[in-house]
Amino acid sequence: MNQKDKPPSNVTVNHLDRDWSARESWRVFGIMAEFVEGTERLNSIKPAVSIFGSARTSADHPYYKLAEQIALQLSDAGFSVISGGGSGIMEATNKGAYFGKSPSVGLNIQLPNEQHSNTYQDISQTFRHFFARKYMFVRFATAYVVMPGGFGTLDELMEALTLVQTGKTRKMPIILVCSDFWSGILSWFRQSLIAENMISAEDMDLIQVIDDPNQIVSAIFKYYETRGFEPTAAELEVQLNL
Repeated sequence: MNQKDKPPSNVTVNHLDRDWSARESWRVFGIMAEFVEGTERLNSIKPAVSIFGSARTSADHPYYKLAEQIALQLSDAGFSVISGGGSGIMEATNKGAYFGKSPSVGLNIQLPNEQHSNTYQDISQTFRHFFARKYMFVRFATAYVVMPGGFGTLDELMEALTLVQTGKTRKMPIILVCSDFWSGILSWFRQSLIAENMISAEDMDLIQVIDDPNQIVSAIFKYYETRGFEPTAAELEVQLNL
């Protein structure tokens, strides 16, 4: 045996490491439970639109009022509306949908400090794991509407773009709202990502920028007018491997 292969003579079993490994293994069952419970609870909400946005936007801010209006119009048009279930734009989204004709869905997340569930949820589901929660946003959406937000909103936007771009989920409208807010990052996409061949120019076609609530609803209906909201057999197969 090579000298390097010999374990140090003073190595003993670390009970803390062993206990931690056991907890990690059992954690898998908790993750499975989140996926099963979330999927069963949300199966009846289709078609649905996922709306992302900042938790820090106050109720008197124009972004809040716009999100509420968009959600109300989507709800009245027959879409369940999914948000992160927290404060700010998430609350505005749930509030608008709550007073509309279709379900208001909140996918809440347990966080140490920031997340508190809002009261405008017809269907509420709480997650411990971000990745399980993000799966539900994607799995049940027929469109994404992205309001101004911070790191969490950007994470959800990039997740949606990546999954659609790579074919890991079906193509659907990804709509950015408040064009002034998004202009900088869109310019960076073109001037850096496309210019340096990090994405193709056609990838920008995955994104629409629309500020008017009526036009947002119309754009989603227009996208599906020749194909219907129900996924095809091939798209369902793709979603099984999401």
